[in-house]
Amino acid sequence: MHTRTLGKTGAQVSEIGIGTWQLGAKWGDPFDAAEARATLDAAVDNGITFIDTADVYNDTQSETAIGEFLKARYDGATSPFDGVATTNRPWITSKCGRQLNPHTADMYQPQALQRYLDDSLRRLQLDRLDMILLHCPPTAVYQRDDIFAWLDSQVKAGKLASYGVSVEKVSEGLAAMDYNVSAIEVIYNMFRLKPERELFPVAKKNNVGIIVRVPLASGLLSGKYTKSTTFGAADHRTTNRNGEEFDKGETFSGVDFDLGLRAVDELKKIFGTENLAPVALRWILMNDAVSVVIPGASRHDQITRNVKAAELPPLTADQMKAVEEVYDEFIAPSVEPLW
Repeated sequence: MHTRTLGKTGAQVSEIGIGTWQLGAKWGDPFDAAEARATLDAAVDNGITFIDTADVYNDTQSETAIGEFLKARYDGATSPFDGVATTNRPWITSKCGRQLNPHTADMYQPQALQRYLDDSLRRLQLDRLDMILLHCPPTAVYQRDDIFAWLDSQVKAGKLASYGVSVEKVSEGLAAMDYNVSAIEVIYNMFRLKPERELFPVAKKNNVGIIVRVPLASGLLSGKYTKSTTFGAADHRTTNRNGEEFDKGETFSGVDFDLGLRAVDELKKIFGTENLAPVALRWILMNDAVSVVIPGASRHDQITRNVKAAELPPLTADQMKAVEEVYDEFIAPSVEPLW
């Protein structure tokens, strides 16, 4: 597994990490603690050193499972990159803010976020969190000096090693870099090219790491879906296609499902394969602004498939250009203006 530098932190993390939104459970299914542990073990066994979670994932059970995993496998370990302990536990990034109800800018207050941070530390069984991200807050929060001052205070207090933001829009990532963020988590994939055009150059200039989420556009870029594919009743790919529950861009990267299938067919022709997932992940890794990509995994066997993407040879210039042409023709008109 190759490593990359995570922005200002200086930490060397695996270029493929794991996102734990669906750890131990598919969307809407009961949580399986044993499967969650097996998935985390598989991740580490395959060289993954970056784990991304959030306090709202699986109704806090994701953080709890990670904490139990860390205690069992790395008892006594502090931070993964203290001193020379590069073989110590994985880097842990969590997120906070989405518990606020209503989820508005006014509700973002240091007292509330302090409670969420302390709860995350307790569940993760850590004294210090490697990184926390504001979890896709409303746009106005990116002008809230008091919130970023609170984040700075938690670094000084020793509860955080670093902090950043998870954003919906490129404009929010650009605004966040007015503060001392170490990383920005953003949707970036073959159906979301705006970040590489507008956000990544500025992030590189400011030494801000890029954490890539939704790399397969909610599975659409796996190449396995058809017009007849259905999803579970509680699955966001059923319930959030028009943004009924949260930002529409989180589901299929905001791409109309049928339109996305047409674009996927074009991508299959370019790469000569029905299985696009490894290629889609390798495409992301072609961009040196990316610090780590975090495909999700609900089962341990998915880890090996994700990791193998890093072993693929680099894509050619012609392939990269062809992907951009598919995006510009099929996806950009409806997606690029929104995010």
